Amino acid sequence: MYSQVQDTAMPSQRLPVYLAEAFHVTDGANLGDSLSFAQELVLDDIYALSMDAQVKSLSLRTDADGQHFVASDRGLGTQDARVFLDCVATFMPPSGDTIEVLVLVEVDDAGGVVQIYGAALAPLTPKTDYALVGIDRDAASTRLAQLACVSFTSGTHITMATGEQRKVEDLKVGDRVLTRDDGPQELRWIGHSVQRASGEFAPIVITKGTLNNAGDLRVSPDHRLFVYQRHDHIGVGRSELLIKARHLVNGETVYAAEGGFVDYYQLMFDTHQIIFAEGISAETMQMDTRTRPAVPKEVTERLQRKAANNSTRGGPVGHLEVHESLLNRPDTVELLKRASSK
Repeated sequence: MYSQVQDTAMPSQRLPVYLAEAFHVTDGANLGDSLSFAQELVLDDIYALSMDAQVKSLSLRTDADGQHFVASDRGLGTQDARVFLDCVATFMPPSGDTIEVLVLVEVDDAGGVVQIYGAALAPLTPKTDYALVGIDRDAASTRLAQLACVSFTSGTHITMATGEQRKVEDLKVGDRVLTRDDGPQELRWIGHSVQRASGEFAPIVITKGTLNNAGDLRVSPDHRLFVYQRHDHIGVGRSELLIKARHLVNGETVYAAEGGFVDYYQLMFDTHQIIFAEGISAETMQMDTRTRPAVPKEVTERLQRKAANNSTRGGPVGHLEVHESLLNRPDTVELLKRASSK
């Protein structure tokens, strides 16, 4: 039996990042320098993004001790190299908005710096001045955790144990929700955050009917949907699939909703579960070393105590996740709809 608090099959986490040298100081104390460690950053320095800067992919895995490593050799970094979360740097463009950049440092076996990365949590554009207005060394793990927390947006209808369709913002701790594997289960924790709907925090919209959903489903980009294939149209070789919402984006029936702010809700049970949102199957938040910094300490301790006596079957299902490469085709959404239809 698995415990969601002691899950060893945690999914990797993909971050879109810039190499540090793509974001450099154009005016200020560190003139000419690239993005760097918190101790080397100087407030009020003006940064600019290089015209040829490209967003690249850095995949991270987190071990049971909360240490981060490069998860794959298909993107940036050396596989299994250690990665440190240094700080969150906050920048302000002329518009007056603020943009947070998570600073990550890859090191070699001897502890030497190999590369510094900047994961912008909202889009950066060339030919724009960005003033450094904040440096927070304590917020990095929390911001990474927030990116890893799978979330439903306000207005999402959740299927209750009674069959009632209730909006996620109206749920309360203790409510009984219908789960796919364990029947009715009590909600143990509900998280809520308000994020700027931009970049990595822009929700993915799966429009009504696209996957046989009863209404538009809006979820965080890494939220995984459960699909049961009656026919293996994708060619995965199994009937049960977990697919990240971001990998279904086609710009038409599935798209990222940029602009304004979004209310995100996280639902947690004694174990990681599959529930029904807008009539289709979607995962709930999983407690692990990636997401723990975003959860109140007392909630973590309570779930750890319950895990020892847990008799439900829910648990890690990471082995069901479909790699992005198998979904990189224009007809993926239509194939999944047909494969899961009666």
